[in-house]
Amino acid sequence: MAKQTNTTPDSMQVRTRQRVADHGEVFTSQREVNAMLDLVKQETERIDSRFLEPACGTGNFLIEVLRRKLARAKERYRKNQLEYERNAVLAVSSLYGIDILEDNAAECRQRLFDEFDKHYLALYKSKCKHECRRSVKFILSKNIVRGDALTMKTADESSYIVFPEWAAVNGSMMKRRDFTFHELLGNSEVRNTPLFSDLGEEAYVPEPIKEYPLVHFLELGADG
Repeated sequence: MAKQTNTTPDSMQVRTRQRVADHGEVFTSQREVNAMLDLVKQETERIDSRFLEPACGTGNFLIEVLRRKLARAKERYRKNQLEYERNAVLAVSSLYGIDILEDNAAECRQRLFDEFDKHYLALYKSKCKHECRRSVKFILSKNIVRGDALTMKTADESSYIVFPEWAAVNGSMMKRRDFTFHELLGNSEVRNTPLFSDLGEEAYVPEPIKEYPLVHFLELGADG
């Protein structure tokens, strides 16, 4: 079973002994999280760079990555609310997490939403849009899932984990394509080729299991 990790003060590294015994749940201090993320500092500050935490706990690494991305969005786009919103939604859409425990997954989604909303409210106060918050909640409901990263299946083992890819298209439009986690990782290992390449070498390109029509980023989740 994958180790569950969460951000917490150094003096509180476990929630209960039983959870440690059953799930290997050990909390990670903020200092350690920052030290590890600083090893890939450029990527943590790039708004559209994707991060997956395969044993996300309550969002230890993901929330710090989101803080850094939102700080960059604020630096670049705060004078244009729509541009900030578009990039903040894109930042949230780049974060993915898996946890075997439902309470952890739910808390992770809530913490990430609260972090987004804190930054959003500080910038625009009464001008904040319900639609933007709805889009963020919808994305988090799809990106943070309950499952087992080792088997690559949902917690009840009924199916493989599915993750959506969110891509900005033509400014404010978003394109969603769904992929199975099994396809993303399993097949790339079999083919012995990288999943992504920035150097121009051959790379494995997985096939989506479903594609969705383009939608404005403020209309995500509007159909329920």
